[in-house]
Amino acid sequence: MVKETQARTILNTFRQLDSWFGLRFSMNLYRGCQHQCVYCDSRSQCYGIEDFGDIHVKANALDLLDKELARKRTKGTIGTGSMHDPYMPIEAELNMTGRALEIIARHRFPVHVTTKSDLVLRDLDALRAAGQVYVAVSFTVTTADDELCQKLEPGAPPASRRFRAMAALAAHGILTGVTMMPILPLIEDTEQNVREIVERAASSGAHYVLPMFGMTMRDRQRTYYYEALDRLFPGVRTKYERMYGDRYVCTSPREAMLARIFQELCHKHGVASRIPFYHAESHEQLRLL
Repeated sequence: MVKETQARTILNTFRQLDSWFGLRFSMNLYRGCQHQCVYCDSRSQCYGIEDFGDIHVKANALDLLDKELARKRTKGTIGTGSMHDPYMPIEAELNMTGRALEIIARHRFPVHVTTKSDLVLRDLDALRAAGQVYVAVSFTVTTADDELCQKLEPGAPPASRRFRAMAALAAHGILTGVTMMPILPLIEDTEQNVREIVERAASSGAHYVLPMFGMTMRDRQRTYYYEALDRLFPGVRTKYERMYGDRYVCTSPREAMLARIFQELCHKHGVASRIPFYHAESHEQLRLL
């Protein structure tokens, strides 16, 4: 079900710079997500989304974005879709993210896009315009196996299409890489999976791969995930309950081994394990030269 809603504001400001991506602001043009990944934290009770399958379109979001950016005195990176994928299927019809990128580029703000979709290629011109200041596109890849990918992320394009989109962006000079998170314990935390993700990322022009060897779980999200485990991987739920109990951060028991292999692979292929942040001072100095 798709509904329209009115937002009071569209940019959320972080008190401190986000440590993963260097974000100063987050922007969510929708509520709910059509990708329906079984592990998604946005189902958690704290976010107040009762039915994550219902899509709420913030009809006034673009007008708000234009006005709010005009009032900002300090530039900082805007992160897209922390509560949804900005390129879920409905975006092909509504073009909310594409139009938002044009507004962001016009106001000369840096932006970071995280997605599981190759639909991002539609907005190549807007991304290149935003890249005059700073733009990065991170593709979330938790498994390189397309069959497993479709089980865990049933509404999203398979990983193979994400790697092809990454290569296309890199070929046009767009800073791009992989958010390799979560890596689901007992399902994706194998040397083969980590190796294949890093190697395919490197061959697709990735500048960076950001890892998390585990996942997070709480309240409604845990319930949904455990029901998916019972359906897709019978017997694994019992192991999770024994290993993690009610813990929020659920680290893979193979974390140390995987982290070592990951660093070796990154060094071998010349891939960074951190994303370069936007720095206003550096950008202004380059403009003056």
